[in-house]
Amino acid sequence: MTTLGPTEGGRWVAGMMPLAAVDPLAGAEVLGEPSVYWERPLAREAMAGWGEAASVEASSASRVQAVLRDLSAPDSVRWLGEAPTSLPGPWFGGMRFATDGGDEGWSPFGFGRWTLPEVMVWREGAGLAAAAFAPEGPGAEDMVRSRLARVAASFPAGYRHAAGTGAQALRMSSSREGFEGRVERAVETINAGGLQKVVLARAVEVEGERTFDRVDVLARLREQNPRCATFLFRAPDGTAFLGATPETLCRWEGRRLETEALAGSASPTQAGMLGGSDKDRREHEAVVRYILKALKPLAESIDSDAEPALLTLKNVVHLRTGIRAELREGVGVAELVAALHPTPAVGGTPRERALEFLVEHEALDRGWYAGPVGWVGPGRAHQMVALRSARIKGSKARLFVGAGIVAGSSAEAEWRETEMKSLAMLRALGGGHV
Repeated sequence: MTTLGPTEGGRWVAGMMPLAAVDPLAGAEVLGEPSVYWERPLAREAMAGWGEAASVEASSASRVQAVLRDLSAPDSVRWLGEAPTSLPGPWFGGMRFATDGGDEGWSPFGFGRWTLPEVMVWREGAGLAAAAFAPEGPGAEDMVRSRLARVAASFPAGYRHAAGTGAQALRMSSSREGFEGRVERAVETINAGGLQKVVLARAVEVEGERTFDRVDVLARLREQNPRCATFLFRAPDGTAFLGATPETLCRWEGRRLETEALAGSASPTQAGMLGGSDKDRREHEAVVRYILKALKPLAESIDSDAEPALLTLKNVVHLRTGIRAELREGVGVAELVAALHPTPAVGGTPRERALEFLVEHEALDRGWYAGPVGWVGPGRAHQMVALRSARIKGSKARLFVGAGIVAGSSAEAEWRETEMKSLAMLRALGGGHV
């Protein structure tokens, strides 16, 4: 645990004010790169945060549950004036897919880490609103007012587009032979009855000609992927984990839950065949069954789409089934994350056997990739599954992609699927010229 968090009885003072502006990301022009960023363009939800008024870390999955309960409990913030009703968060962060896998590049992120920004700006109606936070104590109110005044005096009114000069060549490397060999081992295990499905991920090492402008990367991601949640979380050493993911793990408010099964993939040119693909239907239905079973003890009632629909993204099309639930009293984000993560869309079925297979064969420390990321606040939270993402520091990036393996999977086809999924991030890194 670092700084003073809710689990230690911490309290904060906060104030808010409207801004005559349209884009939280534009604040990077005067405040620098955000420490956290979150945007869902089609939902008109956007937020950028700078600095850290507090941070909370969790060293294990069991500790994550305690932290999430604290962050979603009745508010420990004292507002100077009326409290905002549509504020996302105010805690932002994420956690690992699984236990430590030995990649030192993930060390600064910890197992789980959530931060309360010193300043955050979010979309509010047709404009923006700004909030500032400071630890409760002498001078806290003056500090909040000073931070708000500084933001109000300098925040740009316009929209932050990616720089037109951002194009650069990328050097990329990833072992096709190694990945296809792991796919073949997975298919052998499935055919022998040891698994029904396992999701194999791989990393792509990317190096640019110069330091990546991560604000430009965010601008490209959100413009090219409006159906996704674009995110950035910056670790204390300056490394950033960012991406544009299409998959909601849970959106929770009060006793209402929205989630989804997102599995089965095709290129946009083959979208018409996706619904009739036996392999993809089986992969998708495994995720639906798992989510419904996991929610059953937590919900008073559950409703799901009768048939999967097509979710069409720029480079890939998925089968999607929406799922909604009325939760039992006392069930919140901590219980939902524990029950749902990891779904078969990122792990496999049966879950424990699939995770054991990944530990033994995947040869990859996923870190926060495929883990829950998002925001948490009093009585509400939104957690996405961190797909189509990369860990970036300087001119180097480690990009993560995966594919679901079931009976009938082809190693060559799964490689092509991961190549297709990598395009969104590669185009954002390379300025659109990949």
